[in-house]
Amino acid sequence: MERPGAASELQSRLSSLSLSAFPGVEPEQFVHQPLARLQNTDLSQSSTPITKQADMEESKEDSGQHAQAAAEQAHGEGDKENNTAGSSQLSAEMKAQMPPLAPPTTWTSAALKELKAKLRMEQDSVVTVYRGDIMTVHVPTVPEASKVCWEFATDGYDIGFGIYFDWSPVTDRSITVHISESSDDEDEEEELEGQVGNGDVEKGSKNQTSSNLAEILPVYRQDSHLSVNGGSHDFPGEGTYLLKFDNSYSLWRNKTLYYRVYYSA
Repeated sequence: MERPGAASELQSRLSSLSLSAFPGVEPEQFVHQPLARLQNTDLSQSSTPITKQADMEESKEDSGQHAQAAAEQAHGEGDKENNTAGSSQLSAEMKAQMPPLAPPTTWTSAALKELKAKLRMEQDSVVTVYRGDIMTVHVPTVPEASKVCWEFATDGYDIGFGIYFDWSPVTDRSITVHISESSDDEDEEEELEGQVGNGDVEKGSKNQTSSNLAEILPVYRQDSHLSVNGGSHDFPGEGTYLLKFDNSYSLWRNKTLYYRVYYSA
């Protein structure tokens, strides 16, 4: 049998073991508000750094995409500039491959009547170059010859004359004549690339422009009504001569032209 004194002593010890014996823990708070500590735990404080980190990563990703797009755009523009520079360089190389053209050999003669009388007997050797017009004679090079020659004269008034050489490959060996108004000739020349210098301001000629066109003799007004004008030029290679008889500067007068063009060995 237990002693009454022992039971009382045990009960006294159990009573002394209360929650108040543990520091920081209050019995009423623990009993009536068991979720207080969980409610005071603010999870947003731990999620804020995660959100900021995600924003930073997204910002870095966007910056990377913008940088990549800018780099691609710059690369594309660089390629375009490189292509343009390459085309210009190619054109310059093509021009550099063309040998320089020697000046023509020219002369004049007082045998004006004799030439006119002779050319009147030949077909298509006497033509009228109307006011404002330009007559261009296309003379291709031929393997059988080594130079081109010309002679011309006019009745009453002067006429502009010049020579150019087109380095384009020859596809037709026929000598052809092209008549154009000065405005038509100017429009055709504006479509071509490059530029060849002008001559005298009164010559009436326009800019001769072409990547394959070279100037041998600029167009100047010649006193072909006073003397025969003639000359020759050695073939620089394969191509086509352009002999221009220019009356575009004349507002009122048509010009009667006597001319002949021929080859020489």
